[in-house]
Amino acid sequence: MSRRLSLVVLGLSLSSSWGNGHATTYRALLKAFALRGHDVLFLERDVPWYAEHRDLAEPGFCRFALYPDLAALETYREAIAAADAVIVGSYVPDGIAVGDRVLAWAQGLRAFYDIDTPVTLARLEADDCAYLAKRQIADYDLYLSFTGGPTLRLLEETYGSPAARALYCSVDPQAYPALEREILYDLSYLGTYSPDRQPTLERLLIEPARRAPDLRFCVAGPQYPDGIDWPANVTRFAHLPPDRHPDFYAASRYTLNVTRADMIRAGYSPSVRLFEAACIGTPIIGDTWDGLDTVLAPGSEIILAQGPEDVLPILRLQPDAVRRRIGAAARARVLARHSAGRRATELEDALSAGIAIRSRGAAPTTCLEEAGA
Repeated sequence: MSRRLSLVVLGLSLSSSWGNGHATTYRALLKAFALRGHDVLFLERDVPWYAEHRDLAEPGFCRFALYPDLAALETYREAIAAADAVIVGSYVPDGIAVGDRVLAWAQGLRAFYDIDTPVTLARLEADDCAYLAKRQIADYDLYLSFTGGPTLRLLEETYGSPAARALYCSVDPQAYPALEREILYDLSYLGTYSPDRQPTLERLLIEPARRAPDLRFCVAGPQYPDGIDWPANVTRFAHLPPDRHPDFYAASRYTLNVTRADMIRAGYSPSVRLFEAACIGTPIIGDTWDGLDTVLAPGSEIILAQGPEDVLPILRLQPDAVRRRIGAAARARVLARHSAGRRATELEDALSAGIAIRSRGAAPTTCLEEAGA
């Protein structure tokens, strides 16, 4: 381990997993990071939709504070200034203004952690990104990206990032152990509604459910429109808190992974749900994108499908021994390469390298003055 670091994170949410994958990503990563001896302060904007669904009000692995509005960040100015590193996350409310304050106040490393990189870049090109400005990318010392592959070069060469590094999501093996549960669903899906994911969900779960009324399906997640015609054999849960995810996956013979359109175009964008399901040992049926084979091996660690004609033979005909073998292989890969401990080490290395470079460089840019804030 490098020296003990003090880290301040301003992220979308740590306290509520409702409607977002950020909370479970931050929980796994920061818990493992703190276990390596580092000090963490997480600052979260207090918003009503998360306040109504707070499932981790007091994290035991880091200091945690809610702030009511942008002006209230002044309370934490000293902590931000004194930290060895400060991370601003994607989708933070008033994220551009938050970033300008961090870039102006922080004396240590300034980093942006994008858990939505392809979506962010699409919004930047459309001039419709509320949490990151193009001008800020060159001023953050480090761009930690949910997406790897060619996107990292794009961030450096086109957007001017001094250092773009992949930091995939991960899973806490203690929170997602291998489980044996009564099988309740032949195929399940866990995810918040998204218009660009819905066609894939339709092809790979809803249509198979229509064609196979004798099989059992389940979709868990919030914000699905009332007008969706769910077949009678599809069970719906509007929200499952993280502590119920392991039992949900363990009760599924197979689970579905659906990737957003922007992530498919960029490739190299594994979701946190992919790692969580694999860690339980539940075999995954998924869509195809560049770089998937660097995460899980198609055929032996994940099953790829294009439509109901692929899904139904898997559910009906694949031997149980094969199903279990695929699940076990995926679990072994995730434990070796995508555990929270592994990811915390990667974060530590990226921050330590950036701090060393910054200590030899210039003083921080004052973006508040540039932005007129």
